[in-house]
Amino acid sequence: MIVEDQALLAMELELVLADSGCAVVGCAMDRAGALVIAERERPDLALVDVNLLDGMTGPLVAETLVKKYGAAVVFLTANPEQIPEGFAGALGAMSKPVDERTVNDVVGFAREFIDHHTLGETPRRFRVAPWLTRLAPGKGPH
Repeated sequence: MIVEDQALLAMELELVLADSGCAVVGCAMDRAGALVIAERERPDLALVDVNLLDGMTGPLVAETLVKKYGAAVVFLTANPEQIPEGFAGALGAMSKPVDERTVNDVVGFAREFIDHHTLGETPRRFRVAPWLTRLAPGKGPH
């Protein structure tokens, strides 16, 4: 699932994800749209911009996706200072602008965590959430 208010970036992400074998279940530009898609599709991974059309609602979307739907979340942001302390349950944050390699590496990192509850090598241009930093690569949550 993609939650991004820049339509061109959302379309680019959708193409990159589809090329890497991911099924994108929906794209939203604001909190309400994201929650409608989440309720209908129950995504296992969401890329969520911090600052959406309706303001700084990305962290609220992330928290709901994690707590209510059990989704893994990766923040997208051009402004790392806007990432909420503790990351609202997200795995980490990817810096904009994004490129295909970074997106694929971050999705692989997230997939490893989703499937095996282990951490692989941290991708470039990706900041791991503080709650994950206590985990060693290849180890699951304590």
